[in-house]
Amino acid sequence: MLQRKIQVLLVDAEDLLRDALCALINMEPELAVAAVLPAGTAVKTVSVLSDPDVLVIDLAAPDTGGLETVSAARNRWPALPVVNLTFSRDDRLIENALRAGVFGYVLKTDTRAEFLAAIHSAIAGRRYVSPSIFETVVDGFVGQGRSNETDGLSEREREVMKLIAQGLRTREIATRLSVSYKTVEKHRSNLMRKLGLRSATAVAAYAIANGYVRI
Repeated sequence: MLQRKIQVLLVDAEDLLRDALCALINMEPELAVAAVLPAGTAVKTVSVLSDPDVLVIDLAAPDTGGLETVSAARNRWPALPVVNLTFSRDDRLIENALRAGVFGYVLKTDTRAEFLAAIHSAIAGRRYVSPSIFETVVDGFVGQGRSNETDGLSEREREVMKLIAQGLRTREIATRLSVSYKTVEKHRSNLMRKLGLRSATAVAAYAIANGYVRI
């Protein structure tokens, strides 16, 4: 019995690079292009033979619809992970993408291996940031956060931090740890206060930078 291929929904500007990306995806034994769209407006109605497993989008490309397309795709396929594949190193785009829950941020100048690693990480529920912009992410989101040797976190707070870094939402963390939503919120608030961080993105960057999770 043939194993089902990972279905990739691709949204990118209509050009030769997009066509080449389609060819690259279809060349991989475990991947297949479920559908390819030049703009994000059709994501609500596009016909696909099989539900996509991952959305690959260039959030900086003209007419892709950006984060609105991501939102529309998640309304249709709630668990769909997203990988941003772009030329843009813009700090604001990186921040907005990661805050929106994009699992992967990869540059079009990265290697094929980096792109495939981002795909597989996103499907597994792990964040993946291009090594070429990793320092930017850490510097921009972590700032003066303390090192893991002196962070003062409890074991439970570290557990919550790792799960936040893996992209889980508060209710999902509560289910995973068999505790209440309010308990997770308390741990989250405490660990962010102790580390001097102000967002889930910053928590994720801190956890990655200090070896709590791997990308």
